Amino acid sequence: WAQDAVPPGAAFVAAASYRGPGNNDTRSNKALPILLWWSGSLFPHFPGDTERIDCPRGSCLVTRSRRVARHRRTKALIFYGTDFRAYEAPLPRLPHQTWALFHEESPMNNYVLSHSPGIRLFNYTATFRRESDYPLTLQWLPGTAYLRAPAVPLAEKDAWRRKGYGPVLYMQSHCDVPSDRDRYVRELMKYIQVDSYGKCLHNRELPSERLRDTSTATTEDSEFMTFIARYKFHLALENAICDDYMTEKLWRPMHLGAVPVYRGSPAVRDWMPNNLSIILIDDFDSPRELAKYLDFLDRNGEEYLKYLEYKNAGGIKNQFLLESLEKREWGVNDMTLPNYLNGFECFICDKENTRVKEEQEHKKSHGKIPAPRPHIAQFKHMGCPMPTPGFGSVEDLAGGDSWKEMWLQDYWQSLDQGEALTAMIHRNESHQGRFWDYMHEIFLKRTRQH
Repeated sequence: WAQDAVPPGAAFVAAASYRGPGNNDTRSNKALPILLWWSGSLFPHFPGDTERIDCPRGSCLVTRSRRVARHRRTKALIFYGTDFRAYEAPLPRLPHQTWALFHEESPMNNYVLSHSPGIRLFNYTATFRRESDYPLTLQWLPGTAYLRAPAVPLAEKDAWRRKGYGPVLYMQSHCDVPSDRDRYVRELMKYIQVDSYGKCLHNRELPSERLRDTSTATTEDSEFMTFIARYKFHLALENAICDDYMTEKLWRPMHLGAVPVYRGSPAVRDWMPNNLSIILIDDFDSPRELAKYLDFLDRNGEEYLKYLEYKNAGGIKNQFLLESLEKREWGVNDMTLPNYLNGFECFICDKENTRVKEEQEHKKSHGKIPAPRPHIAQFKHMGCPMPTPGFGSVEDLAGGDSWKEMWLQDYWQSLDQGEALTAMIHRNESHQGRFWDYMHEIFLKRTRQH
């Protein structure tokens, strides 16, 4: 590629032509479709700005250099959901380009994508939802061996209890999140001992300075893991609620053999190794009822151990889980498989090569063969519900409640942002700066309707 000194639109120097394994695409780099990572920080190739990729159905050039944004060969723009801002979207949107969304993070990072107008801006998606084009649902689960790792023996857990440790662990330093988990845990704490080591609802210190270092917790440090594995139950509450949004908060306790007390994906049961491996908060009428049940299991070892039977030989009974792990083409911490970033990139490359072929056939047939129809992402590719209080109802919350002011407002304002950008694209708007005028227009229309 030419250096930045070359004016935009000037012919650029192609990287040395290279043909990799896996396809028989003999085109030179100058003839390949270009995929542009609009979120450059995620560009999965180093050290350069541009790479040729050889995918199952054909090759593409991928780049993070925005200088090619308007080039006729630039067929797809790939956005990272957390970085996508409606008011910064590249305008006007070019008819020959598709938009692809990669978003494996929490819905709270960008509620624009949870509404129809937001997600429908994209043609292809890779999200945690199983319905997305390239699902990333089990991105935190390396495989069945991870689930089968042995648990700390019950006798050791009971000895830990006798030293004054609680039956339940809570470890959270990200407070004030859309799922409003701390409000629930605060109520639960009235009825059962919960040892809380993180910044949220902090009531106990970790035994050493090393364990108190937050990076220790995130890197699955063995000393830290040994410490938290002694707890019988881990409160596993995701920071936002959405179907199939499941993180290490769920899988890590299962790996360690602590029973997750879970609130997150409403569809979580679909993915569990068997029918008795987690305790769902929403199965209980109140925190008090949940505490009663945890206390019962704490006192009855035989009943408690039923929740760990998935660790035994043949204990993983769920065929859907086993097939999903088997079928996915990317790996987690597995050097023998591609990572999901490169996988999604090839997925888009293959889609764009197919589209190029179909467009050529359409042109050659003088319209007898129809032009390819654009594929548009659906609401269910993300579609997360409105945040609700972790305990009680919105009506019960005090007037100045910070959660209510922050997250409900964010959720509904995100809908307006998706609608504003959609309107701008439909009107072929080319000036990003007009975004707030469109937002104002939508706001006035909404207030007139009410």
